[in-house]
Amino acid sequence: MVRKRASGGAEESLFAATAREAQPLAARMRPATLDEFAGQEHLLAPGKPLREAIERGVPGSMIFWGPPGSGKTTLAHLVATTSQRVFVPFSAVTEGVPRIREIVAAARGRLDAGGAQTILFIDEIHRLNKAQQDSLLPPSENGTITLIGATTENPSFEINGALLSRTRVFVLQPLSPEDIEVLVRRALEDPERGLGALRLAVDDDALRSMAIEADGDARRALTVLEAAAAHVGEGGRVTVEVAREAMQKRFARYDKAGEEHFNLLSAYHKSLRGSDPQGALYWMARMLDGGEDPMTLFRRAIAMAAEDIGLADPNALVLAVAARDAFHMLGPPEGYLPLAEMTIYLATAPKSNSAKAALHAALDAARETPAAPVPLHIRNAPTGLMKELGYGRGYRYAHDSPDAYLPQEYLPDELRGTTLYRPGPFGYEKKVAERLEWWERRKGGEGGREGGEGGEGGEGGEGREGGEEGKARGSS
Repeated sequence: MVRKRASGGAEESLFAATAREAQPLAARMRPATLDEFAGQEHLLAPGKPLREAIERGVPGSMIFWGPPGSGKTTLAHLVATTSQRVFVPFSAVTEGVPRIREIVAAARGRLDAGGAQTILFIDEIHRLNKAQQDSLLPPSENGTITLIGATTENPSFEINGALLSRTRVFVLQPLSPEDIEVLVRRALEDPERGLGALRLAVDDDALRSMAIEADGDARRALTVLEAAAAHVGEGGRVTVEVAREAMQKRFARYDKAGEEHFNLLSAYHKSLRGSDPQGALYWMARMLDGGEDPMTLFRRAIAMAAEDIGLADPNALVLAVAARDAFHMLGPPEGYLPLAEMTIYLATAPKSNSAKAALHAALDAARETPAAPVPLHIRNAPTGLMKELGYGRGYRYAHDSPDAYLPQEYLPDELRGTTLYRPGPFGYEKKVAERLEWWERRKGGEGGREGGEGGEGGEGGEGREGGEEGKARGSS
């Protein structure tokens, strides 16, 4: 921090002191050195590439991606300070390409005059549109500026590939409760930048509560501490009750349109697939608490019932659709009960992806044999000419058999003998497997005898099905 000394050389100017005190506690306590930085050891421990780049003063363009309060802006300031570069902030919300051009022109002028290099810091860089991002490419590539961006959103989705190729992305993690405790204690003890002059007494359980309920956000913890200090006053005592009153509502970290939305939805689906009702219920509740539309959960659950449960329990799909309809009828909060019931049922149902595998196999076969003709015996024959051409000849009407099964071929010649659907070993599919095995034995063992009856019986069957159904459908 730069200080202006009075004539006596010992006191800070009134203006500087007032300006500093007007800042929020979180801004005043921003670490001034890497050694003061709490957390992110995976990036800043001795020997790590980011720390070495900062200490050598050759950081290069980079993007810091992490949750709120994890230190992205602080790191950008430390990079500028350590490398002795001019730090120029840019608002991705209120400023545009003309402002970028001004910054680049000023940076080029400094370089031409032998001055310091420039760090252009863009907070919430994901809010830049494509034109704004493209305008950053030439100056960051030719070294006119060093670009540092900070974002809470996944750069893969929000930053164009050309800009990503010119930057290094560093992922910051939420701070641990232990890291936040260190920062809060530092703020309590620092009489100059922090609250040390107030001589506050803070209970250990209150300190721990603030550290845990900040959910990895250092700024939030320091804001709560500042509010609690204002409530109890100089020399006061901060208890758990005071801390929680200052904390107020603990908001869920959830973005209905961003990466966190898809992360939680994926966790919900994978918990259902993994037969873990505890995990599925938790992620369901997290999404509801974060304001997610329950229809999003129902859509994913209905798809999951077909994809991951399938015929192992055909009732799963029925129940999922019924739960969605029940929610439409009841609305929240009563409608959350069928949602929870559906979630538990799907998580605890036997699992099979045989229907999904069969679908993919069938689509692959259809693409590989797009012109395979329909075998004559299973073609429809609504006209005399079509019958003369052999349409429907030899078709065997299944209900002519007491057990409603007569062996015959339904695949085109190119795919004869192909198996697309293989039942799984659990739940209802065990019965399906037994039925398929029995039909296969019938096809192999009795097909010859019954095949001899195919001519007359087949035509009779076609007459029964094709005559009535054919008249109704025409030449389908």
